[in-house]
Amino acid sequence: MLMMDRPPGMDMPVMHDSDRYELVKDIGSGNFGVARLMRDRQTNELVAAKYIERGEKIDENVQREIINHRSLRHPNIVKFKEVILTPTHLAIVMEYASGGELFERICNAGRFSEDEARFFFQQLISGVSYCHAMSSVLHSQPKSTVGTPAYIAPEVLLKKEYDGKKADVWSCGVTLYVMLVGAYPFEDPEEPKNFKKTIQRILNVQYSIPDYVHISPECRHLISRIFVADPSKRITMPEIKSHEWFLKNLPTDLMDENTMNNQFKEPDQPMQSEDEIMQIITQATIPPAGMNSLNQYLTGSLDIDDDMDEDLESDPDLDINSSGEIVYAM
Repeated sequence: MLMMDRPPGMDMPVMHDSDRYELVKDIGSGNFGVARLMRDRQTNELVAAKYIERGEKIDENVQREIINHRSLRHPNIVKFKEVILTPTHLAIVMEYASGGELFERICNAGRFSEDEARFFFQQLISGVSYCHAMSSVLHSQPKSTVGTPAYIAPEVLLKKEYDGKKADVWSCGVTLYVMLVGAYPFEDPEEPKNFKKTIQRILNVQYSIPDYVHISPECRHLISRIFVADPSKRITMPEIKSHEWFLKNLPTDLMDENTMNNQFKEPDQPMQSEDEIMQIITQATIPPAGMNSLNQYLTGSLDIDDDMDEDLESDPDLDINSSGEIVYAM
């Protein structure tokens, strides 16, 4: 996430009048808004708060994200806690993942060993697979547009309906590749920031594993089955979970998902009911009175810049409507 300086006096209020949480530090910012590390004054627990500016940004996508997140209970998915309304923002309070960002860890290490990459990939697949299993009970939409161009599946870029679960498989494959190689699979090595080239390489499934990266034939096979342009021929999530490379050194708690999911179902429900959350979200759609948008100061861009965005949007065959985050199929 990008960190951005803000002019003096432009800081948003930390919380509402209750002041239950105190600011520890800014974590980062993106197209969605600002993320902050907070401390619960009552329990001393550290939490993460994601701030989204009140008004037009609080749309049905934000509403769906919050309601869906509230329903999830899994050890590899950050836990939802509550939503709070501030004078200028809607704050989504959630569990703080103290281990830091995986991408930052990859950057520090250069790249992971195959065993370490598999360890994280197994957890990723477990969490995403759980979301897919929950899709029948979560509010959904037929099609979700996602951000971060490097992770987007070919069919998502094209202006047609697609299966979000199959697109998620591709995105998980990109994460696996990044862990093993230390670079994105479809970026042009000569022009890594040329998003148009990245998108063309995605559509052509143009990637390679460098000679200096030594991985097993089984791992190469799995990657080749993930990076398939035709989603109907791409490996499925259940097939990944039965692949010999995935099954190697599989942690015991990930072997039986039914047992695992029951083990991590917590008896205590979230602090707020769905009705309470909906009331707060409805209030958050009303812009703060007498205040101009602070968006230019509070958010950075993780994805496509304005000029590139206009250039790509002029292509009738591409669908680029970036949210700045990967949105797993619900």
